[in-house]
Amino acid sequence: MSISLAKGQSVDLRKQTNSLTRVKMGLGWDAAKSGGGFLKSLFGGAPEGIDLDASCIVFDAGKQPVDLVWFRNLRSKDGAIQHSGDNLTGEGEGDDETISVDLASLPAEVVSLVFTVNSFRGQTFNEVENAFCRLVDAANGKELVRFNLAEKGAHSGVVMAVLSRSADSWTMKAVGTPANGQTAQQLLPFAAAAL
Repeated sequence: MSISLAKGQSVDLRKQTNSLTRVKMGLGWDAAKSGGGFLKSLFGGAPEGIDLDASCIVFDAGKQPVDLVWFRNLRSKDGAIQHSGDNLTGEGEGDDETISVDLASLPAEVVSLVFTVNSFRGQTFNEVENAFCRLVDAANGKELVRFNLAEKGAHSGVVMAVLSRSADSWTMKAVGTPANGQTAQQLLPFAAAAL
């Protein structure tokens, strides 16, 4: 059974499964439905697609970034992290973008993975609905943890979650910190602050 986290909550993934070696972080969202009006009726009724981008910023024990996986760099240097590619609209059900992580193949220097989302076109989270991130056991497809990103606002990015390594386990923390930035690089200071 999946655990639903609230902002600031953590879960030890060892309690979910003893043999966790590969995970997928999924991100989904929809464009907010607007209320209509003259301009909308004049130019068409469908809401504009929202181009959110999921990213994974990789940190060492000194809280220094050592790698960045996002739509312009789909694979980590060591090959342990793989991005599914860019979704420009958020249309459709389920995960719009995923980031797969082979936990067993991560170098020992990697202690934290910070998952962020940003609006590449600068659209704010006032224009986003039903945003979520979820961690899935890639071996069996079972959803382990879900975090709904319900906070509205004029921000263009969010630090979603942190996956941290301890001696013998991984912990996921739901962060949900609003940030501003249209690229993953612009979210680096917000990601480091979440550690």
